[in-house]
Amino acid sequence: MSDEPLILETFGPIARLTMNRPKAMNALNLEMLDAFAAHLPRLAAEDDIRVLVLTGGGVAFCAGADLKEALGGHPAPGEPDFLDRARAVTEQLANFPKPVIAALNGVTMAGGLEIAMCADIIIAAETAQVGDAHANYGVFPGGGGAAVLPRLMSLNTALYLLLTGKTLSAAELKSLGLVSEVHPAEALPGAAIALAELIAAKSPLALRRMKEVARASSDKTRAEALLHEQVMLRAHLRSADLAEGVRAFAEKRPPRFEGR
Repeated sequence: MSDEPLILETFGPIARLTMNRPKAMNALNLEMLDAFAAHLPRLAAEDDIRVLVLTGGGVAFCAGADLKEALGGHPAPGEPDFLDRARAVTEQLANFPKPVIAALNGVTMAGGLEIAMCADIIIAAETAQVGDAHANYGVFPGGGGAAVLPRLMSLNTALYLLLTGKTLSAAELKSLGLVSEVHPAEALPGAAIALAELIAAKSPLALRRMKEVARASSDKTRAEALLHEQVMLRAHLRSADLAEGVRAFAEKRPPRFEGR
């Protein structure tokens, strides 16, 4: 296997990024953050890529930040520190214009959970164990653990994970709505690609617009969110993808979307 900290593979319209520090449980270090920062803009701009899958190599998805790097060393004046660079990556992921699937292949803790929370869909192996874990080491979350987790599940459940540092199984998190699918560990890679293929066949323009409205809705009133949706619909009514979808329906054939 490559010694790159982040392995990029493509499967037609699908890109898969695999965190590749298995001996360190795929802990996020500066080299991996730099690799994310380099890959994500290119993948966002590549028209042929329609879905991004994130996963980990070995027994972990990601065990969080590499504390030796996160807490050690000081950048030169004016240079971004570890927290700055980690926040930039989570913002890139959260604002990625295409659907993102996180496939939790194993241990997912702290910053690893924060990376997963940036995805639009989370699926997991039956063996995956997931928790916030910051409290176990007196560390405060900085990538959305306290700010975003309560938006993805009930406040009490989010606080349970935050305050106890406990882990939950993939099946438990599916019952709580954070995880959408659970698969045997050996079937997870194929299941992630199959799900990505299903999504990649849809109109990339419609998906981007749906994602934009849905992600913005939690910061808006119901009326504001509905207005945003109506404005987006007005724009979408003039799209080639909508015209193609209607033609394909009338002609009883699969649509061929171009994303415009």
